[in-house]
Amino acid sequence: MQQMDSTTSWRRLCAAIVIGTIGSIGMWSFVVALPAVQADFAVQRSQASLPYTLTMVGFAFGGVFMGRLADRFGVFVPLLIGALALSLGYIASSMMPTLPLYALMHIIVGFGASASFAPIMADISLWFARRRGIAVALASVGNYLAGTLWPPLLQAFIATQGWRTVHFAVGIACLVTLLPLAFLMRERPSAEARTATAPASKFGRLELSQNALLVLLIIAGVACCVAMAMPQVHIVAYCADLGYGPARGAEMLSAMLGFGIISRIAAGFIADRIGGLSALIISSTLQGIALFFYLFFDGLASLYVISALFGLFQGGLVPMYAVIVREYFPASKAGATLGLIIMATLFGMAFGGWFSGLIFDWTGSYRLAFLNGLLWNLINVAIVAFLLFKRKFTTQPA
Repeated sequence: MQQMDSTTSWRRLCAAIVIGTIGSIGMWSFVVALPAVQADFAVQRSQASLPYTLTMVGFAFGGVFMGRLADRFGVFVPLLIGALALSLGYIASSMMPTLPLYALMHIIVGFGASASFAPIMADISLWFARRRGIAVALASVGNYLAGTLWPPLLQAFIATQGWRTVHFAVGIACLVTLLPLAFLMRERPSAEARTATAPASKFGRLELSQNALLVLLIIAGVACCVAMAMPQVHIVAYCADLGYGPARGAEMLSAMLGFGIISRIAAGFIADRIGGLSALIISSTLQGIALFFYLFFDGLASLYVISALFGLFQGGLVPMYAVIVREYFPASKAGATLGLIIMATLFGMAFGGWFSGLIFDWTGSYRLAFLNGLLWNLINVAIVAFLLFKRKFTTQPA
């Protein structure tokens, strides 16, 4: 039987980071391709945002399905399915003649990419106990490494080769890399780890039923990611509109997600010391502050700084839901429960990305879109503050 926090656990974590870095390209490639796709199909910004929305829909429902598969068969099975779906979605989308068909293929892209996020975090949470917070945070880092590494590279190739050629190449690359990597994750955690009940958390118990907690976490997940979507989805287009060009926007997105890696790791360390809920409210509050800055500064240098701050502040949000799940829910339901919460966050990203584009079409500006994100962020802060209010300690917290 493999022990938690063992050398095997850390090796598995390293493999998870690599898989997440490759597989999560499905979340970020269209953000870079958006201006080129809009020009190719000659549509409005809100219409051009539809493929991203459908990517998030596929990612959301895929996360629930893949999470259930991981709970039952281990993470190896969803990783195999995800690699095949991701490759198929990219290759097919490169050949689509119309925007609706192209957008539909992105449901498959999102479905395939989902295997490399929530199921990975849920799986890693079963291999660690003492260092669970930092381990889960590191498992999620692949998602942001993808957002840091891929946008500048994809932007350069789209500018010279066109988005269709790039999509086809990405599909082939995912197939030949993710299938072999999946075999590194064949081993399952111990039976004891898979069947453990929710622990008596040193960070307190909640005076709420698990169903009520799940509902509140789902709403909080939607709210925080509607707020998160505005800069992440539209920063490239925003920079193009301001006259700075899409390449500058891709660099800002890369910086945003690069600093998000630091945030995720820091949030993991903090969660190991003060708990997932406390770490979550810190990240959410800081995300709101960064969104507030976007309302008042749109110079090139200031946008670089604010985008870096936004990444540094918000990167720890989503991994904290995985930590909270392991603190307050049974291990046997970790994949499915986290899949539902991640689905909510992705619906938030999907709605936020689409609605921000719609606000731009209505007003010709992103100012109200940033304000809309700030208001949704306040909802998230209020829910997490309520959960902290409902937290009770039977002994003094460590």
